[in-house]
Amino acid sequence: MTMRIGHGFDVHALVAGRKCIIGGIDIPHDKGLDGHSDADVLLHAICDALLGAAALGDIGKHFPPTDMRYKGADSRTLLRHVVALLHEQKYVVGNIDATVICEAPKLSPHTAQICANIAADCRVAVTQINVKATTTEKLGFTGRREGIAAEAVCMIQAV
Repeated sequence: MTMRIGHGFDVHALVAGRKCIIGGIDIPHDKGLDGHSDADVLLHAICDALLGAAALGDIGKHFPPTDMRYKGADSRTLLRHVVALLHEQKYVVGNIDATVICEAPKLSPHTAQICANIAADCRVAVTQINVKATTTEKLGFTGRREGIAAEAVCMIQAV
């Protein structure tokens, strides 16, 4: 069985007047993530990890910010499209482990639903998905609450 590993990273600025969508959930917060789509930093990192594992480029190649079709796009839709691309290449998701890096909002009340969303979109069991959050101890742009970052690693398997 062929297995491949991918890594993804994304960052978005926090701004007034936008929703804070993380893992497909509108997280209550005084600011939201800025971007062309819904700016779901976590799902974007996961998309990049999956695309990288399959050697299919990156999220910007498939959903360019210059393309108005993706203006305000739901990142869960983008993730489902990436998973469909993997299936076309005869790969399935083995597992995903992701970390959201932010001082606020607190994600722990939402991680079970976030994992369920990702599992559903990737067509896998929730036991194959892990999402956690950490802070940077008030250091850097995430520590100053200027933005949120996310990293993801994944393993995909040939079928």
